[in-house]
Amino acid sequence: MLDRPLSPFARFAWAVLAYTVFVILWGAFVRATGSGAGCGDHWPLCNGEAVPRAPALETIIEFGHRLTSGLAGMLALALAVWAWVAYPKGSRVRKAALGSFAFMMIEAAIGAGLVLLQHVAYNVSVARGYWMAAHLVNTFILIGWLLATAYWASGGAAVRLRGQGRMGAALGVAILGTMVLGASGSVAALGDTLTLGGGLDPESDPIVGALVGLRIFHPLIGCLVLFLVGWAVWQAEKDGRPGLTMGRWALGLFLAQMVIGVVNVQLLAPVWLQLVHLAMTNAIWITLLLFAAQSLQVVPKKGLEPVAA
Repeated sequence: MLDRPLSPFARFAWAVLAYTVFVILWGAFVRATGSGAGCGDHWPLCNGEAVPRAPALETIIEFGHRLTSGLAGMLALALAVWAWVAYPKGSRVRKAALGSFAFMMIEAAIGAGLVLLQHVAYNVSVARGYWMAAHLVNTFILIGWLLATAYWASGGAAVRLRGQGRMGAALGVAILGTMVLGASGSVAALGDTLTLGGGLDPESDPIVGALVGLRIFHPLIGCLVLFLVGWAVWQAEKDGRPGLTMGRWALGLFLAQMVIGVVNVQLLAPVWLQLVHLAMTNAIWITLLLFAAQSLQVVPKKGLEPVAA
């Protein structure tokens, strides 16, 4: 990887990944500020209009997120079309780009579902918790496909999952654990939104009370996943894997995230710190996947991918 100048396609793929992370953070800002109902229960229109007139602040925030999300969808489509044209049949770059577009569409469908079912702003329901967890898992998968596209287009080697022994097992449980941790974090963030932002009383609303009660599991899961990531890093060092440096970065970011999480609780989850927490979550996820890709890589066959696209 990066043993030659990046091709225009590779630069575009990294840019799409970075922009998608920005859109994800904006989506969290919409949730944290209670602006999810800024366009009512209309989708794709905003309060029944293509462009809202004299919008309130919540409408501006929500409508802005829809515009940036729409652009992300078009960029993912452009990435898939470009990969289809520039790379040969069977190319892992082409497959990853198509996967990116597919999960971008699923992401859009989940977002539309949240609006149409009114699982936004300060809505309280058990179903909303499941939707938020599913949204986070799909976001992680989407980032994974975008990262694979950019990584392989930049010269990254293919990944072999079979026959990796304890290294494969360590990375597998660390990645799965991180996804579970992220899902629990989305539920915890929803509880913060309803209680701290919406002013709902956990003692008078059983659903809100359940969401707040589940918060304790998030740091507990975090400690377990920290151990799993540490195990994977230790195994990489023991085996002399090439991804060791990236693994150490993932572990360091994870430790920093634990500190941010403690501060977030102490400060009663201000919006800006929620965004920092989510940004760090995305950084950990990307770094962990790069750690896995480098540790489980195989020697690429010459001529499988074009030099530039």
